[in-house]
Amino acid sequence: MSFEAAVHAKAIDLDLLTLDMTAAAGSGHPTSAMSIGHLVTVLMYDHMRWTPADPRNPGSDRLVLSEGHAVPMVYAACGDLGVGIGRDGDGLRPMTREDCLTLRDDASMIDGHPNPVEGFPFFDAATGSLGQGLSVAAGLGIAARLDEIDKRVFCIVGDGESREGQVWEAIDFIVDQGLASVIPIFNCNRFGQADQVSDLQGAAITRAKLEAVGFHVETVDGHDPNAIRAALEQARERTGRRQCVAIVAKTVKGWGAPSLQGGGWHGRPATGERLRQARMELGETNAKHTSALGATDRLRFTPPEAAESIPREAAPRERFTEAMKRYDMGGILATGRLATRKAFGLGLRVAGHAHAGVHVLDADVRNSTFTDRFANDRELASRFSDCGIAEQNMASVAVGISAGGRIPVMATFGRFLSRACDQIEMGINSGANLKIVGSHCGISLAADGPSQMALSDVSWFRSFSTIRNHRGEPACWTLQPADAYAAFALTRTMIDHQGPCYMRVFRPEVEFLYDDATEFRLGGFEVLNEGRDLMIATAGYMVHECNKALELLDRAGVDATLVDMYSLPFDEDGMLDVANENGGNILVVEDNYGGGLGSAVADACTSGGDAFTVRQLHVRRIPKSARTTDEVMRQCGLDAASITAAAAGMVGVSV
Repeated sequence: MSFEAAVHAKAIDLDLLTLDMTAAAGSGHPTSAMSIGHLVTVLMYDHMRWTPADPRNPGSDRLVLSEGHAVPMVYAACGDLGVGIGRDGDGLRPMTREDCLTLRDDASMIDGHPNPVEGFPFFDAATGSLGQGLSVAAGLGIAARLDEIDKRVFCIVGDGESREGQVWEAIDFIVDQGLASVIPIFNCNRFGQADQVSDLQGAAITRAKLEAVGFHVETVDGHDPNAIRAALEQARERTGRRQCVAIVAKTVKGWGAPSLQGGGWHGRPATGERLRQARMELGETNAKHTSALGATDRLRFTPPEAAESIPREAAPRERFTEAMKRYDMGGILATGRLATRKAFGLGLRVAGHAHAGVHVLDADVRNSTFTDRFANDRELASRFSDCGIAEQNMASVAVGISAGGRIPVMATFGRFLSRACDQIEMGINSGANLKIVGSHCGISLAADGPSQMALSDVSWFRSFSTIRNHRGEPACWTLQPADAYAAFALTRTMIDHQGPCYMRVFRPEVEFLYDDATEFRLGGFEVLNEGRDLMIATAGYMVHECNKALELLDRAGVDATLVDMYSLPFDEDGMLDVANENGGNILVVEDNYGGGLGSAVADACTSGGDAFTVRQLHVRRIPKSARTTDEVMRQCGLDAASITAAAAGMVGVSV
């Protein structure tokens, strides 16, 4: 039997299918795909422990394609093996090779990349933004280790892509966490999009970088089936000894078809005469490499070890006051004040005991975000990962943990989350069950200044509330608790929800506004004071500043309604009813840049059909550092006096 000939035959078969599918689509990256044809064939058809009949078996090895441009190759293999999902009218059926010819038309694709929720066996996350896949693979490795499942996660990374810093954040993280089950495979085909890649992304230096941080590295000819197989077997042996292993594969972009090789073919499908020539060249390559192929030669699949999905039933909710007393915080409870970031830390610890699937990640600020309450609990410590100052890696690791069936909660300063906007958005596109917490948000941070304040976060996350995800729900909820009761309850609410949520917490200690009887839900809001002249809509820390303004307005003869709009999106009909009861006058107050709550309220009023007057108070200048929260509020025109003047002016009263 000729293993080598069998791999060549299958790789060339997939190359041809890749050429046809990209030609039919009129777009795609066939030459990138052809460079990984042998790697994918040896992995999917021989080495990995999995079976096409049960691709989602929890014990199956996984393949993450970080080099998203090369996706037609894995898509072709899925069609060849019938393990994806095809469509027949409005129904679903096993994928076929013919389905590959609808690469850009299939409703199960995201920007040309398979949508994981549609059931593709190797697409745990959309990785079209390059540099993110290895972090996703690390997250899958963490989930498997926690579930005590002996499986490996392979990740193919492009050489041009390896310029992305996140790749090396992931490499550091894999070594730090001892994730020997995660095996990076660097595809060094020497060409990027515009030109050849730098020598710094070449095979030799890539190997040296990997060895420098502790990897054992195998360098192979990426089109030599026996060499690939031997390297993978070496990796299997070493990972069994808990040693981190990487493979550097030297490949040819457009392998098998000389007319498609070299520069100028990135992202260009071959059509017409070019396609016919490339197919003819692959035929010649096939004849050269498969002469030893026998009639009975075929590749065989290795089933995974038995593994079952682990059911994770959540325990009933615990009340805030009960939790405070149980964890010796009764004295703090008696003061009637607590920062929302601290209440989140407590809520996270309680939720960790209630949900066995919760896994917490932090970016070296756990003593500020108060995730240390989770990390320092001996029963929960194994489900905590400090990612260091590497927020991009942390976000994509969270996506992988979600794909592994667990509930990732990632926390850092809200300001630093902006580094990971791309990674978070790709996670949302992938249907990942992300729970994201930003602390030290808004201008109430005061002394640390704008470099530490999250001010654009609400508008960015709020934009995802204007679209629907694959389940027809808001793509991401934004939550802004105003006090400790709300923060504690909303921590559990977002963890119970199946889908992305962002919660915004702040540093100052604030008085309690609620009690254990208050129910907080996605889409909800709370009316804290009922009036008739105007409605003040606000959230988070600004609820307290607006509460101060109520007294000043009352002295001026203005009867205001105060609404805590802690959720975006919110119940629009309910909000409009409250506004109509207040003459249609709405003042929105928020301690962040525009485009957040005020824009959401304005949009709701536009679609409501009635007449409304909406005025927005938000941060309209880059704030400066200030000694106190009161000082920075005055600086930005968001103190109680400024709110009072704006509200009174809306109803024709001078103060």
